[in-house]
Amino acid sequence: MSSATLILWCIAGVLVVMSWRAGPGTIQKGLELTWKTTRANALLIILAFMIVGFVNVLSPEELVTAWIGPTSGWRGIAAAEFLGMLLPGGPYVVFPIIEILNQAGAGLAPVIALITSWSTQSLLTISFELPFMGWRFTSIRWGLGLAIPILAGAVAALIWG
Repeated sequence: MSSATLILWCIAGVLVVMSWRAGPGTIQKGLELTWKTTRANALLIILAFMIVGFVNVLSPEELVTAWIGPTSGWRGIAAAEFLGMLLPGGPYVVFPIIEILNQAGAGLAPVIALITSWSTQSLLTISFELPFMGWRFTSIRWGLGLAIPILAGAVAALIWG
């Protein structure tokens, strides 16, 4: 069992105890919401793992190391930023894909840039952001955000090589 799994079990256990202490019906409500969330996301998670399996098989290590490997420099950081913008889905889709790229030889700085880009520059979020926030806000936020993954990757490269 990994330390992350152990930590999640501990958090879940503490929440169950807190729910039990909160009064009757709280644990049942929590378990009902757990089941509802599981049903709503199970197919998405299965599809995400399916994508990860195929990305793993189809991503040759030479291609990964050439584009976003440890010696790819600024080009690798920029390529990772672009890739991060294109990654679809939430963390349970994206992080397994990123781990496959990491195992295939991606460098630390490009991986940092990729994760930062996905979390700040995802093109999917623009379709939700525009109707609520408008063009001006979205353009300013997105334009300013373009520098953040590059800076994060550069700092990672400078500090950790």
